[in-house]
Amino acid sequence: MVNSFFVFCGCVDQASVAVVEKWGRFVRLAEPGLHFFNPFAGECVAGSLTTRVQSLDVRVETKTKDNVFVQLICTIQYRVVKENADDAFYELQNPQQQIQAYVFDVVRAIVPRMNLDDLFEQKNDVAKSVLEELEKVMADYGYSIEHILMIDIIPDAAVRKAMNEINAAQRLQLASVYKGEAEKVLLVKKAEAEAEAKYLSGVGIAKQRQAITDGLRENILNFSHSVSGTSAKEVMDLIMVTQYFDTIKELGDGSKNTTVFIPHGPGHVKDISEQIRDGMMQASSSNV
Repeated sequence: MVNSFFVFCGCVDQASVAVVEKWGRFVRLAEPGLHFFNPFAGECVAGSLTTRVQSLDVRVETKTKDNVFVQLICTIQYRVVKENADDAFYELQNPQQQIQAYVFDVVRAIVPRMNLDDLFEQKNDVAKSVLEELEKVMADYGYSIEHILMIDIIPDAAVRKAMNEINAAQRLQLASVYKGEAEKVLLVKKAEAEAEAKYLSGVGIAKQRQAITDGLRENILNFSHSVSGTSAKEVMDLIMVTQYFDTIKELGDGSKNTTVFIPHGPGHVKDISEQIRDGMMQASSSNV
């Protein structure tokens, strides 16, 4: 901006440049500072331009290759080249409108060749193309294009809703896959644990039966040696009867609301011992 103090002098503000004319014809550029003019010789300040970086937001509506209407919001940062400020002052009456027109032209030439997904992924390429085109054109008018930012891509509302639904469905599908894998792992681990538990239980039962067998054998041998005239069969019958009574006692002590009917009497005890012995002999013969 130019501040006039007297008729013959003026001051140009910092980050500005003034255009000096003489009898209506461009003479020179006045940089920031104090300048003297000769109005009697026809010198005057025609105007001034700022050399600061300026920003222009441009909203472009266009269609993609897959027939989706979108709005692109671009931010163009530009400035006047100090050395060519006269071109910027005289050549363009409305530089913002000129920049906007070129942005429309480039974006509407590139975006219709891209799908919507590609547009989101390659928005920086679109901004680069717009920057290259504007740099070539606006340099002739004394303007420098500093940066172009593609700050937003806004599809149609129905398309945004559909995209969100697709994304949600994909995430639910992925979650179902992970859930299925987790359930599979749990089932496998559970089956492995059950198999291991059954194996250990079988080993324990086998050891228990082996201990019982060893104990019975030792009792039979000790009893046979201690009491003369007794056979191994008689000792075995006696042990069976003892085990029978111990079992009845445990059922009576441990049962609460359960009633167990067991045949009792000397004859029944004999039958039970014979059944147990016959069962053991059959099991031994089948294993052989």
